[in-house]
Order: sequence, then C-alpha cells, then structure tokens
Amino acid sequence: MVHFLLRRDWLGRLRLALTLFGLPYTVCSPGVRSAISCSSSHPFRTIRPISASCCHLYTTSVRTMPSSAAPHVKSRCPQYPGSKVKRLLVPDDKVDWSQSWPQYNPVSHTDPSVLKKPAWADPDIGSFSPKFNTVDGGVDRTSFGGTYKIEKGKPLNPRGRTGVTSRGLLGRWGPNHAADPIVTRWKVDAKGAKVSHSVSKRPILQFVSIKRKDCGEWAIPGGMVDPGEQVSLTLQREFSEEALNSLAVPPAERVKISERITKLFKSPGFQVYKGYVDDPRNTDNAWMETVAVNFHDDSGNSVSELPLQAGDDAGQVQWVDVDSSFPLFANHSHFLELVAKERKAHW
Repeated sequence: MVHFLLRRDWLGRLRLALTLFGLPYTVCSPGVRSAISCSSSHPFRTIRPISASCCHLYTTSVRTMPSSAAPHVKSRCPQYPGSKVKRLLVPDDKVDWSQSWPQYNPVSHTDPSVLKKPAWADPDIGSFSPKFNTVDGGVDRTSFGGTYKIEKGKPLNPRGRTGVTSRGLLGRWGPNHAADPIVTRWKVDAKGAKVSHSVSKRPILQFVSIKRKDCGEWAIPGGMVDPGEQVSLTLQREFSEEALNSLAVPPAERVKISERITKLFKSPGFQVYKGYVDDPRNTDNAWMETVAVNFHDDSGNSVSELPLQAGDDAGQVQWVDVDSSFPLFANHSHFLELVAKERKAHW
C-alpha cells in the first residue's frame, strides 16, 4: 500500500487536477463513464431524521461540490455489486431525468438479502404505502438535496438514471441515510514534530481507514443510523465497532476505549459533507446519502494512542496518510480533500 501513498506519477497529478476542477477521474469509454464495482454487506437498518444540531459541528468556507457539477459515476458501474446483474449503460448526456429517452429499459434488481424482509428493509411497493419526502414513522424518507420526484409510486434518484431499478442492496426505497466519521491526527516524527510533505511543504494528516471485506477497497469507517439514534452517536458507534472492534474486547478495555472515544467525539467536529453519495449500490429508486464529520486529534493523545483493530465490516484498519493519489471507496476521496483544505494540510 505504501507505493500508493508515495507515488507522484502522471496519473496522480492528473487525478488531482481533475478533482480541483470538480471533475470525476475514472477512465472513460466512448459515451459512458466507467466506475468501480464494489459490493456491500452493510446492515441497512431503520432510520431516524438526521440533524446537524445533534453534533457539535462547525462549517467553513470549504464547500462540497455542487450536485449538478457532474453526473454520478460509480452509481453506473457496469456490473451491479454483489451480483451478476449488468446495468443498462447510461451515457452522460442521458443521466438526467429531464433528457428524453423513450428506449430506456433498465433491469430490475433487488438483492435476495433484501427480499428476505429483514428489519432494516422496506417491503415491496404495493404491499405498503410509504410516505416519501417526509418522516414516515421511524424512517426518514427526506433527502438532503430537497424534494425528489415520485413516478408510478416509486421515488426517482435525484442524480438521475443508473441503469438499474428497484433497490439492489439497499434496504429503503428512496434515500438510505448513513454517517461517516473521519478521524484524523498529524503525522509526527520520533520527536513528536509534525512531518511536512516534500513537495507541498504542508503538514501531513493521517486518517483511520478500513479495508472493506465486501469489495477490498479502503474507506472511511461508517454505517447506517439506527432508529431513535442521534447522528453523533452513530458516528461514535461505527468508529468504535469498525476501527477498534469494541464489541470483541474485554469489558475493562471497552471502558478505556469508550472514555477516549467519547472525549474525541465531544470535541467540535467539522461537518465535511452532507448529501448524496455516488455509491455503486445506488439504483433509480434507492440511493445513499450521508453526513461526514471530521474529528481531529490535534494533540495526538486521544484515539491516536489506542490500538486499531478491525471489526464489523472491516477486513483491515490502519492510520493512512491523507494524499490525493490514494484510491478510496465511493466519494470518500472528496471528503478527505475537504478535510485537508480545512486543516491546511497536504493533499
């Protein structure tokens, strides 16, 4: 993995340039953007409304890329993750629903795990009548992007066509809300001094990254919001379970972890992103949305001293240098770019 972090070849520079201009940097085939195929075994559970007031958050002039800047890419990956289902390829100029496409005939797919009707999944449309664009019982069916359209009783992905209808691997019709904790620290030398990058001359940030078991990609640890749960607690819980394996450690050790984690997550967090996620699991009728929050261990005496241990959906976990050339799951690279800008760190 080290070669990913250190390389400064033409591809890394091209990716950085494209990112700065708000453009996707996957390789394109004629008329259709390719995307990373990645399955998921995330437990999608019932969801409550997410409010920024649940966290100690602050915002700055660093803003996320406008939703209309570019069509989603990973949501159109040729093969739907965790299956043999091939998406109908959607050209860039046909992604938006406003573009007429009478011949559009996408494949319908709902994963068997969803069809088994677990607690975290909706029934099929027709057997129940969900109230979209509102809080429907314990399920938040509102979108961070505003009101989404309903066609023939089903919600339409606000970012456009994906080449697959129904829910795929996602439990909820419409938005599926998640929370992503981005835990960072400064990279320091043996004397405790910050290490600066040789090219940018800016200090290097490190973040806790997990390697997902389902697709083998590195990612920010995160998960779905439980019913009645504040997003701040979701962030803390998911980090503890995925990066520290808190569910498997002895009770005494769990108390120690809890104290350190609580201290960090009670500190002011920088809300990095709140909105649609370009996720390979998305379909025309179900999509991922998230709140990503950065919690920074500036002094290095909080979670930095805890041993990382993979748990839950994580195959591996470790501190990784924040760097534009390091490939990540979904649009997590964009989240880290915003964190680096906010912290005035190397990217």
